[in-house]
Amino acid sequence: MPARCIPPDPAFTTQSEREVWEALRQQLGDDAVLMANLRLLDDEGDHEIDLVAMIPGAGIVVIEVKGATVSQDPQGQWQLRSREGTRRIDPAGQLTRSKYALVHYIENDPHWSRTRVRWGHALVTPYTHIDEGFSSPDLPRFAIHGRDDLPHLAERLATALQRQETGHRVPSDEDVEAVLTIWRGRHRIGSSVVAEADEREATVDRLTQEQAMLLRVTRLLRRVDIRGGAGSGKTVLALSQAKELTRGSGTEGRPAQRAALLCYSIGLATYLQREIAAAPRKHRPAYVGTFHGLGMTWGAPDGDRTDSPFWEDELPAIMLELAQQLPEKEKFDSIVVDEAQDFAESWWAPLLAALRDPDEGGLYIYSDENQRLFPRFGRPPIELVPLVLDHNLRNTRPIAESFESLAPSRMRSLGGDGPDVTFVPASAEDALDLADDQVDRLLDEGWEPRHVALITTKSRHPVQLDLQESRGDEGYWESFWDEDEVFYGTVLGCKGMERRGVVLCINSADTERARERLYVGMSRATDRLIVVGDPDWIREVGGERVARRLGVTP
Repeated sequence: MPARCIPPDPAFTTQSEREVWEALRQQLGDDAVLMANLRLLDDEGDHEIDLVAMIPGAGIVVIEVKGATVSQDPQGQWQLRSREGTRRIDPAGQLTRSKYALVHYIENDPHWSRTRVRWGHALVTPYTHIDEGFSSPDLPRFAIHGRDDLPHLAERLATALQRQETGHRVPSDEDVEAVLTIWRGRHRIGSSVVAEADEREATVDRLTQEQAMLLRVTRLLRRVDIRGGAGSGKTVLALSQAKELTRGSGTEGRPAQRAALLCYSIGLATYLQREIAAAPRKHRPAYVGTFHGLGMTWGAPDGDRTDSPFWEDELPAIMLELAQQLPEKEKFDSIVVDEAQDFAESWWAPLLAALRDPDEGGLYIYSDENQRLFPRFGRPPIELVPLVLDHNLRNTRPIAESFESLAPSRMRSLGGDGPDVTFVPASAEDALDLADDQVDRLLDEGWEPRHVALITTKSRHPVQLDLQESRGDEGYWESFWDEDEVFYGTVLGCKGMERRGVVLCINSADTERARERLYVGMSRATDRLIVVGDPDWIREVGGERVARRLGVTP
């Protein structure tokens, strides 16, 4: 069998190097290793080594290959002929410097805990005849091999090693493997899912900033409904819009405004508040948070989460009265609403009343009707200019394609490539246990805990229950940014949020608003998605296209 070659099929700059490599590949035994195109940088400079043959029982030989353009002048000086002319070279000096640089690199590695092995060097000129009587002080005949020596080159190298560094032992198979381990890298840079995600995220951020140019196009519009599917960058645009309105632009004649940035869910509000807190002071809107949180700043009462009439009827009526009584300085020039599909019809009246100019004041809403998880979508009772975002920027292509049939309109995926979506069949009763196993799978793949979330479609995970009980709602949502912890949440709570790796646990057989829950849950993952659930439920709720994308078998 031929020698083990590293790399298996190297690229060479000259045909002479390939011919020598091919000859040694065939002639060396299968216990030998032939390395090609080595580069080594040390304090002495940059060393380029054509070939290294490691022969157990003989030694390690560094090989320099010279083609037909190399010769000696009458004084015995080596010279290289090229288009630029003829210049002197020192192949023996080059060989010895490269050899000792490699020896030093290997033997000074902490993994080399053994005595010195035998090293040699050789010059090979595959197109030049070398007379048997050739002799040179720095390159004796046994260290140089010509055209006629090529058929027996491996044998000649092994014999020559017996005459070089005879005071050192010959290498064993273990020595050869040790050299390989050291050469491949002391701390290898391997493929990393996190590094790949970092690179993709940088591209996505650039695309999102380019999309933010849409705000410049709409700067003369005061009332806009920006619609887009999951991954279209609505939340980033809403944040940018609120900051730009607050900052104003003296160069374009736009004064700074008193603005508010609102959403429905506590989780998304926490994210928006963190992002705004990191912005320059002049970019921070007057209010950032939930709709009901705004009412509480006016003096409205809090309510029971299960008391639907309070949130749908009583609170909006109270807030309308309070808004009408606000001093002018506490009203807003513009209001930006993210995830507006979650707002009830009764909520818009107090918001419009909170504008300094209810007829002309700014109202910018960002929505995706297919993410409507509540039996409501109260549109503002005013004319809005509709704009559509039709690019998915945040999700990798496999994830975006898995839920594309659930999106409000066809969207072009720009999020880049990524791992395939994984489906794990499970009943609603068993889904939670299997989902826990998939979290371990993501961690084993190399994702960091802060990148991973387990999201349920109905009943909360025990970890989420414990956190909410011990920390309260506010403390629980702060845990979303814990560096060393996986996040556990529900589809409803995670609207507008995202994680690089998501395990979507379908732990409910309920089909009410299930299509929306599936859409929202799948789109929370930017890079890696695992869906755990009942195949029949997937097919019934998501349809055949989603089932096919997930690899659900009939």
